[in-house]
Amino acid sequence: MAEKILMKGNEAIAYAAINCGCDGYFGYPITPQSEVMETLMKEKPWESTGMVVLQAESETASINMVYGGACCGKKVMTSSSSPGISLMCEGISYLAGSELPCLVVNVMRGGPGLGTIQPSQGDYFQATKGGGHGDYRTIVLAPASAQDMYDFVDLAFELAFKYRNPVMILGDGVIGQMMEKVELRPSKPRRTEAEIRELCSSWATIGKTADRPANTITSLALQADVQERFNIKLQKKYAEVEANEVRYSTYKCEDADHLIVAFGCMSRICENVVEIARENGIKLGILRPITLFPYPKDALNALVPQLKSIMSVELNAGQMVEDIKLVADGRVPVSFYGRQGGVVPSPEEIYDAFVKTIK
Repeated sequence: MAEKILMKGNEAIAYAAINCGCDGYFGYPITPQSEVMETLMKEKPWESTGMVVLQAESETASINMVYGGACCGKKVMTSSSSPGISLMCEGISYLAGSELPCLVVNVMRGGPGLGTIQPSQGDYFQATKGGGHGDYRTIVLAPASAQDMYDFVDLAFELAFKYRNPVMILGDGVIGQMMEKVELRPSKPRRTEAEIRELCSSWATIGKTADRPANTITSLALQADVQERFNIKLQKKYAEVEANEVRYSTYKCEDADHLIVAFGCMSRICENVVEIARENGIKLGILRPITLFPYPKDALNALVPQLKSIMSVELNAGQMVEDIKLVADGRVPVSFYGRQGGVVPSPEEIYDAFVKTIK
């Protein structure tokens, strides 16, 4: 029987990193995600697996350490919270521009600025629309449980290396801090240098030999036409991601007249909203995007013809709702309900707001 341990979502990230064969973690403490690094320091994986765990002098330093490790074909990651991710955005753009695989974990807190240490989903635009400079995208996974936090680490590395692209786990302060039972998966050993050479020799900086040329990794192209060709290549890759990697879940959507769309902690709360609505004779369902990029546009589009309304529920001023409106394209009314500054609404509060939109 698989082992289940009660732990925080942040702690689950740390245990998953060790168990999935991560080579290196480089980070800097910031609430509400500091338990990721604290757990790694407590477990000392450098003694058992050889995994490097390093507190950098800043978020800027940590993302550049990730860049260096990724250049060598290593499984490397960092974690932070909203203001810290902002400091990393230039480095993430460099990683995307160099087509390097890595994992970035963002446990969101309220903003803008230093804001609050309370939970938020205000980084949706930053995560899904690029965040840094240039035409790039990160693959974005949105966990809704501590188990998701654990499972998504291994998935994120698989996607990162499959597409040679940064992947972000976009959590929030609720999921990071809440404690749940987490089933630990079988451990994977770290890849050997021989395995890295076999898997990554076409692009990683693994050394020049008589039979292997040097790989120079850079995101710089001084000629406009060269940069354009590279950007076209990136857009084709992102289209491939959109075609193959969409993930979502639905709850009571088969007969739904109305739909809530929510991700992360809000999707958990909105399941209760669905139950309240159905007890009152309203056929309400929920669609939960698991990948925020690629967004489950086709799944949402397939539901639109049967719906009378859609509500986006978010812990922000209204961000994902824009993507919903693009899909709905005026065919069904789309409303928004959200709280800001770290205030988490109750199911009853959301239900009351929903009912007002359908009267």
